[in-house]
Amino acid sequence: MSQILKRITIDPEVCFGKPTIRGLRYPVEMLLDLLSSGMTHSQILEDYPDLEEEDIKATLAFAAKLAKVDSLNTILAA
Repeated sequence: MSQILKRITIDPEVCFGKPTIRGLRYPVEMLLDLLSSGMTHSQILEDYPDLEEEDIKATLAFAAKLAKVDSLNTILAA
């Protein structure tokens, strides 16, 4: 799982330091919102051609790890 999480980047110069996908301006929270609204992976990938299936999987893995820890530092250290 740590390999897939490398797709999640945090850069203070991109999206105000929010976690994004591969340094692109796609915040993880946006993808989670799309998924929770009922969009399928295929629909998201069609609407956002810069994204890849592995990016969606990384988003879900990141959210799963975040739900299990007390601090963001724990996720980044993995």
